Amino acid sequence: MHDGAPDQAETAVEVSVHQSVGAILPDEWDACAAPEAGDGGRALHPFTTHRFLTALERSGSVGRGTGWQPQPLVARIDGRVIGAAPLYVKGHSQGEYIFDHSWAHAWERAGGDYYPKLQIAVPFTPATGRRFLVAEGDEETAFAALVQGAVNVTDRNDLSSLHVTFCTAEEREAGEAMGLLGRSSQQYHWLDDGYGDFDGFLAALSSRKRKNIRKERAQAQGFGGEIVRLTGDDIRPEHWDHFWRFYQDTGARKWGQPYLTRAFFEEAQASLRDDLLLVLAVDGGTPVAGALNVIGRDTLYGRYWGCTAHHPALHFELCYYQAMEWALEHGLTRVEAGAQGEHKLARGYLPVTCHSLHHMPDAGFRRAVAQFLEAEGRAVEEENEILTAYGPFRKVAVEEQE
Repeated sequence: MHDGAPDQAETAVEVSVHQSVGAILPDEWDACAAPEAGDGGRALHPFTTHRFLTALERSGSVGRGTGWQPQPLVARIDGRVIGAAPLYVKGHSQGEYIFDHSWAHAWERAGGDYYPKLQIAVPFTPATGRRFLVAEGDEETAFAALVQGAVNVTDRNDLSSLHVTFCTAEEREAGEAMGLLGRSSQQYHWLDDGYGDFDGFLAALSSRKRKNIRKERAQAQGFGGEIVRLTGDDIRPEHWDHFWRFYQDTGARKWGQPYLTRAFFEEAQASLRDDLLLVLAVDGGTPVAGALNVIGRDTLYGRYWGCTAHHPALHFELCYYQAMEWALEHGLTRVEAGAQGEHKLARGYLPVTCHSLHHMPDAGFRRAVAQFLEAEGRAVEEENEILTAYGPFRKVAVEEQE
């Protein structure tokens, strides 16, 4: 594949395409992906760290035969890495959570080949974070070089499109200024509004919603066993044997085939367990359900859930309430519980706008998509406003005592 070096011969920035994130030194990548972690703390966006992306590569979750072929971009000045982007050549539109199937059908009906396309994203991960990873002090230069490099790769290889999914609002604004199309989508996030603890959160809810959550939690916690939270060295290899069964069950019911391989969880045990929170429901010494979360600097990201035995409300307890409690106890201010799900609204997760960027070399295709995105964006904004008004929080300052 032709690289994305900018056309201006006089530029000092070189943008190159690589065959894997693993081909780039971890320190060079993470200096761009997580400069804030240089103090020894957590990464703000853990999914774009070298260790997470290479775990996907080493485990075979991405790469040959998966439809996610790594082709990361790296920007350098005089050999020094100033930016990087997790770019993939996509052979399908699975595992993205920003749906473009209608675009693919339209392009193919017009006689074009929609695939392969390019995707700057974290595979299988609908979590907002920086997609154009830039070193401190080189932000503007690196961002512009990476965007132009990705556009050049698309154009020079005669590809249908480039997509940058779950980018930050700031990246969307800067990308639109460079001519990319912005897109809005919706998720539900929980935010700590100074609650202090879970009881403080409940106190902010309407009386009816508060009672419902207490009832739901009591029902879930009465399943007959215990709920445990594990992170770091408390996570043992045998825990992944159980979680793999949970993951397979959920994958088979939701999308037909799990995206992650069994080897990914071995990689997680080896290199990611300090970034993970595993919440398990254990009955008679055997885990029967579990939820996997990834820990960021200020956000807990809910990722996967599954079970081998059904218990009422246990999904809500493990995926939502336990995550909220853990975040409150550890000073995290946000919980992102994954894609979709209006059922999250009644449990304190409010609608937020997520952002993406798109590039189509064909002018006619671009105009059609731009019109669609304008209408879609208005609809997302209106829906978020309406749904927020239906949230579970108190509408008055003083309520009748329970």
